[in-house]
Amino acid sequence: MSPGNITDRPADTGTPAPPLDRVSRVMERLLEAADVSKVYGEPIAHGERLLLPVAEIVAIAGFGLGSGGGVAVQRQGQKSRGSGGGGGGGGRTLARSVAVVVASPDGVEVKPVLDFTKIALAALTAAGFVMAAWKGMKRPKSFFGN
Repeated sequence: MSPGNITDRPADTGTPAPPLDRVSRVMERLLEAADVSKVYGEPIAHGERLLLPVAEIVAIAGFGLGSGGGVAVQRQGQKSRGSGGGGGGGGRTLARSVAVVVASPDGVEVKPVLDFTKIALAALTAAGFVMAAWKGMKRPKSFFGN
């Protein structure tokens, strides 16, 4: 199983698992992938220093279940009944490095990992909002929308 995508495919037995069982299995896999033990990586010894990578884990999940039934009257007055049900679910976990904890004889330091792409996107988004607000303030507005 890859840590990125969490999916639940029916077994090759020909009979799919009941929807609640599927949801339960997907939820178990999602929680396993988003476990707190995944936040801190294995310590790395480098000379007198011990490096401990730290990650941010985000888990997203969605599920749905449904069922229905009905009765149809055929031409000869016979009734036929039918029903059905189904469900599905899925999730995704995302991880990104956020810091490195450095333990040395001099003490313990937390060194953040900077994500320049995220910083640039946040700056562009903020600039877009500022420009839109500034443009909106420049235009005089009348009561009747003229």
